[in-house]
Amino acid sequence: MDINIKTLPEEVTVVEMAGDIDASTASAVQEKVLPLAQPGSKIILDMTQVPYTSSAGLRFLLSLYRQVTGNDGKLVLVGVSEQIQDTMSITGFIDFFTRCDTLDLGLEALK
Repeated sequence: MDINIKTLPEEVTVVEMAGDIDASTASAVQEKVLPLAQPGSKIILDMTQVPYTSSAGLRFLLSLYRQVTGNDGKLVLVGVSEQIQDTMSITGFIDFFTRCDTLDLGLEALK
């Protein structure tokens, strides 16, 4: 799992991830991403290059959502694959998240 974190001039943190989020990678992803959920933070999770997530990945997403919203922040998921969206829909997680197809649309959603 590769994770690239950058902060844009709009004070938006973009987390680009590449690879599967599963039992072997979820804890490392959590360690790097959860601390970004500071009070008032705006986070875009770019999942364009994430083809698969297991239940461990879904738990990570839910934890991040709770952390961000608990700190009056905003979270947008970008580029979520159809397969992951289907899994999120079945589990009932889908409605928690703002989802956009592109980074530009994600930035617009945070305004």
